[in-house]
Amino acid sequence: MRDDEDILEYGRGILRAEGRAVVTAADALDGSFVRAVRMLEGCTGSVVVTGIGKAGLVARKISATLASTGTPSHFLHPAEAMHGDLGTLRGDDVILALSQSGETEEIVRLLPHLAARRIPIVGLTGRGDSALGRAAAVVVATGTVREACGLGLAPSTSTALMLALGDGLALAASALRRFTPEDFAARHPGGSLGRQLMLVEDAMRPLAECRVAAVADTVRAVFARPLPARRTGAVMLIEADGTLAGIFTDSDLARLFERRLDAALDGPISAVMTGRPAVIPVGSRLRDAVAVLEARRVSELPIVDEAGRPVGLLDIVDLVGLVSPAALAGMLPGAVAA
Repeated sequence: MRDDEDILEYGRGILRAEGRAVVTAADALDGSFVRAVRMLEGCTGSVVVTGIGKAGLVARKISATLASTGTPSHFLHPAEAMHGDLGTLRGDDVILALSQSGETEEIVRLLPHLAARRIPIVGLTGRGDSALGRAAAVVVATGTVREACGLGLAPSTSTALMLALGDGLALAASALRRFTPEDFAARHPGGSLGRQLMLVEDAMRPLAECRVAAVADTVRAVFARPLPARRTGAVMLIEADGTLAGIFTDSDLARLFERRLDAALDGPISAVMTGRPAVIPVGSRLRDAVAVLEARRVSELPIVDEAGRPVGLLDIVDLVGLVSPAALAGMLPGAVAA
């Protein structure tokens, strides 16, 4: 295998083999999967996930998925369990044990100690008649699989299948728990996910730091006023009842000069503002605000309360570091108020 095309075809074969195994397992799901999900969802302690070797690495990921989607979970190394870590187990825990053969030595040695503590086991294994299968209250079977590597030895198809089934168990349990975006945000305060789940009020400029004016003010009067400490390219225009009437941007001002509409500078700003601008309600997610900015190709987005009164403004420059550079690039070219 020396040619580039041979390498590509080999890689495609690996992915196809693993993909076929996952699809086959999906079609074979039965009541044991349902019972396992209900055990995980009904667990009042922690779902303790265990496995060793490659299965252990998959177990760690499944545990992390469970914990981040509403099911308390931690990983237990089966070898370390025999040297004190059994003390982390409680009577109201559930064990999720991963072993393709069901005969992994470290897992088999752990089984009597789990039985002594009467901790129920969900076995993720290929054989229901294995030591793990016999000890488990529920077996989610991976079945007999051929590993995708050329030698048929390196865990590949089996671990891909375990990972997919683990995700299925975790996410189905999460759905039963009625896990919400708010729950997800509380567990992901950092990183890209956490920033996307921020509320707009966490990133906006509060009204006191925004440029605002009455609809009857002239353009000249509005722009003669001192700027707030944080520069923004938009003025929010307010009706007498405090609701948002429109928005006027630096780009709008530039267009008046380009078209030599000097007389408009001494007329009411409402005559040249953008009425009914794009807005987003307070309490919205930052990711939804970014979607509006991208779709409408605007650089400023007023945040309004239930009555339509502005409470702040999200400026595109406030998003630097909070959203991906690609998303920012999608907003910038030709941005206009709308």
